[in-house]
Amino acid sequence: MRDAASAASGCRRKAEAAWRYSRMRNLPPVPPSSVVSISCVLLTVGDRPAELRRAVSSVSAQRDVNVEIVVVVNGAADVRVDGATVVVLGRNVGIPAGRNVGIAATTGALICFLDDDGWLADDDVLSGASRRFAADDRLGILSLRLRDPLGRPGQRRHVPRLRVGDPGRSSAVTTFLGGAAVVRRSVFDQVGGFPEEFFFAHEELSVAWRAIDAGWRVRYDGQLAVFHPSQPASRHPSFWYLQARNRVFLARRHLPAPLAVVYVGLWIGVSLARARSRLAVTRALRGFADGLRLPCGPRRPVSWVAVWRMTEAGRPPLL
Repeated sequence: MRDAASAASGCRRKAEAAWRYSRMRNLPPVPPSSVVSISCVLLTVGDRPAELRRAVSSVSAQRDVNVEIVVVVNGAADVRVDGATVVVLGRNVGIPAGRNVGIAATTGALICFLDDDGWLADDDVLSGASRRFAADDRLGILSLRLRDPLGRPGQRRHVPRLRVGDPGRSSAVTTFLGGAAVVRRSVFDQVGGFPEEFFFAHEELSVAWRAIDAGWRVRYDGQLAVFHPSQPASRHPSFWYLQARNRVFLARRHLPAPLAVVYVGLWIGVSLARARSRLAVTRALRGFADGLRLPCGPRRPVSWVAVWRMTEAGRPPLL
């Protein structure tokens, strides 16, 4: 066991070193900026204390920015983290609600979101992000690149565009990774927070679609990275149910009626095609059914102009 752990640790160090070297060679120049304040919200259920400390340390080590760290405990665990404000919710209220609590507890004009098992890959990730926002006053959301710490190939969903191509290529996108992103606070002030009815899955799409509808830009940055173990979302027992239910919630809340019908129909087909077991099919079908009958929050459909902007960005709100 010790040999296996040593080998894994060695692979991790090599992967991190290779990544830093590639960034030194490829990171494009950015204009200088004054020191800014960035808040970071980390969500945890309290069962990964070592990983949480690593994540907090990676934020504390950021240079050329002032950081404020808020740890939201989605449960009743006794979590203590040096250098961070800890908010204990007492029960698991879901990812979107937990992040909304974190947003309310922060003061920065930019808010970084991390999972407790991820960590910033370099000490200049947040300063690099702040310069991206300073250079574009309509940039509302910046999705960061996820890299596996052992150097394994990343998952397709970690690059939030239809044509993934080179993960190191930055581009306009229509969604973002909730555990590896920086968002301008004024986006939340204008369009609202994460949809708490979702609990888990696709809450980022709701925020991104509303932001695009309000005229903000959403981008994926292939040079600013977060290390995170490469794991399939389907490992969660509730995945098939929640991803199906929340697809219907998205359509009911945000899509013009003609698109909503097509969107739900397409995703029923996609989900059933991807499900690999009878149990997954059953859970997905129950999710779609509950998505039609359960409360999903206020309906505020995006404009057709926003639909066109998403199409121009390479992903119309159907896929």
